[in-house]
This record gives sequence, structure tokens and C-alpha cells, in this order.
Amino acid sequence: MNEKRWGMVGLLGMLVLSGCVPLAVTTGAVGTGLVAQDRRTTGTQLDDRGIESRISDAIDRKYGTDVNVDPNSYDRIVLLTGQVPDEATRTDVEGMARRVPNVRQVIDKIRVAPANSFSDKAENSYLKAKVDGRFIAENGGKFSPLQVLVIADHGVVYLMGMVTQAEGDAAAQLASTTTGTRQVEKVFEYIGAVPSNEVAQPVQAEVGPPPPVQAPAPVEEALPAAAQPVTP
Repeated sequence: MNEKRWGMVGLLGMLVLSGCVPLAVTTGAVGTGLVAQDRRTTGTQLDDRGIESRISDAIDRKYGTDVNVDPNSYDRIVLLTGQVPDEATRTDVEGMARRVPNVRQVIDKIRVAPANSFSDKAENSYLKAKVDGRFIAENGGKFSPLQVLVIADHGVVYLMGMVTQAEGDAAAQLASTTTGTRQVEKVFEYIGAVPSNEVAQPVQAEVGPPPPVQAPAPVEEALPAAAQPVTP
């Protein structure tokens, strides 16, 4: 399980302890109910971690704190978010990412803007936590929250993962109605069916009134072309 998945399990633990999530909605590592695992191979997970590290190191060596770019890699597809001072820097950073070994595709969502302030970063983290929390508590058995990586930047929620079309649509709908979300962009790689070794239907219990949600934010596909189906 990679660091992002550990973060998801940690969030799940905090929500369970606070009473926000029924105990039955858990991962296979924590209890019963929603049983799932990362759909990437172990080798791909290691590649993704290495890709993120190499891109971050290359940016830091050249620009230090002058740019604020976060690389996220899922199945060797890289999403770049953050801020740079000008278009030349943006082009250069994208080129750095494309030159890293094993990268299949780069989705450049970097903004030419001042670097995020501390409060901006806190808002991004808060929005991500809200979306992650709703994915755990309100997925309705339509998708596994372990299969969707959430990145939030300036009110835009990016969703990465290896999912079916129905799973991706359900996750995007939930993210789009989370308070604070201005737009949702799907950076999914689509598969034909849920792998047979997963239990798709979690057991959920009613826990108090549902939280208020906003009207759906715009949803669009961030990938320029549909990814090829992946055999589980």
C-alpha cells in the first residue's frame, strides 16, 4: 500500500473514531465490509512513487522554492498541479516530467500564478479531506474509495485511478457536490469491469442526517484521449 493509500486508511480511522463513518465501511486491512486492493501491480505502484520523487527532485534542484508544483503519478500517468511564475517555467517543468523514465503521459494543469499561501494550502487540504471523507461515508457501494486518488487545487478537484466508467461517474458526482468544489476533472484510466477478487458492495448503516451539499460543480475529462482498457 503506498503513502496515499495509508493516508486514506488514516482518514478512515479518524472518521470512525469520531463517529462519522459506520464501522462496517472499512477496508480489508481494517475490518469487514468493503474489500478492495490497489488495482495497480506492485511494480507499477513502485514506479509511480519513483516517478513522483524524480520529478520533485528535478524541480527542486533547478527552481528551489521559486515554483510550487505537485506531481502525482497513477499507473505512470502524471498529473502536474500548482503554480509557476511564467509560461516558460511551466513549459520547462512539463518537459522535466516527460523526460522521467517510465512516464506514459503528462497532464499539465499548472497555473501561472503566485505560489499558494499557507491559507491556500490549508484550503486545498481541507477540500481534499472533505472529498475523501464523503467517498468513504457516502459511496453507496458504487465505487471503492481506495481506487480513487483525490487532488485538490484552487477549488478544482482532480480524480485519478483505475476505474470503470460507472465508478468514475459516481465518484465525480460525489466530488462535484462537495462544498468548496468549483470544478471536477477526471484523470481516470478506465477498465471494463470491477476485478473479480473485489467485493463491490460495502455494508453501510444510517448515521445521522446527511451533510449539506452544494449544487454539482462542472465535471470534465482531463485526459485528452480515452485510455486503453486495462485487464485486471
